[in-house]
Amino acid sequence: MISRRTFITGSLGFIGATSTVGLSSVLAGCSGGSTSTTTDSVLGLSDLQLVQRFPQVLVPGNVRLPFSLANQAGLLTTDSGLDLPATLTAKLFNADTQEIVAESLSADRHDTGLTIPYWPFRVDIDKPGIYTLIVDGGPEEGAAVQVLAATEVLIPLVGSQLPGFDTPTFDDHRGVEPVCTRTPEPCEFHNITLNEALALKKPIAYLVGTPAHCSTGTCSPALEALVTVKNSIGDAMTFLHAEIYTDDKATTVAPAVVALKMEYEPAIYITDASGKIVERFDAVFDADEISDAIATLGL
Repeated sequence: MISRRTFITGSLGFIGATSTVGLSSVLAGCSGGSTSTTTDSVLGLSDLQLVQRFPQVLVPGNVRLPFSLANQAGLLTTDSGLDLPATLTAKLFNADTQEIVAESLSADRHDTGLTIPYWPFRVDIDKPGIYTLIVDGGPEEGAAVQVLAATEVLIPLVGSQLPGFDTPTFDDHRGVEPVCTRTPEPCEFHNITLNEALALKKPIAYLVGTPAHCSTGTCSPALEALVTVKNSIGDAMTFLHAEIYTDDKATTVAPAVVALKMEYEPAIYITDASGKIVERFDAVFDADEISDAIATLGL
């Protein structure tokens, strides 16, 4: 089994990957990182860095590229002296040919329930390769984006069937203790297994993440976002949550993670009634993005 140290070290470096200086020493695992308290009003968008908030599991198709902004001290968490924009615009280049792949890309700021805001760009990329995203008015060097061939990515992809698994439930923890690390009370998304949910022939929202070890970063906010969406959607779809580790010390990766071949956290899979994956959000997302994805199902 994979240890927590291996799991975090080998998979979450993308959170601190920047266009110039890496922030891995500032950001540990999926935590929120450092809080920038700069009041230097001279700083502008061009003085900041683009921070990848996605793992290296991108494949050709409609690609989601969430970014945050950082200075040399760490991730920015407030608008203090900076006036972080509500919307970023950008161009995407082929890094080898410098050909413009897409221009006039736009990403709105998302920060509902999160300490660190992010901007998720969406772009159609038709082939594997290395690309460069350059934000208008931002750092000249931009940020590198790698797109892999679908055969190189092991996790379930959008358009494929979500593989069934007997996820832990309140009635049968299946060796996962606790079955849910949300505090002060566990979430309600452990009443049935994923296999049982698929048999219901209803749309599914399936979150895999560990709130206890990611309380101020993305996992805990992701679960709270799912709770918010569930309260709005009701029983029109099935909501499930699975933990990353088998114990609250985070020493062993849980079977649910192995079943998905995940090497990062969190992730949420949204399926239609047939179990086909219509959306997968990686690493950082909020209730607004989840709701928008579910809305495409007519719910």
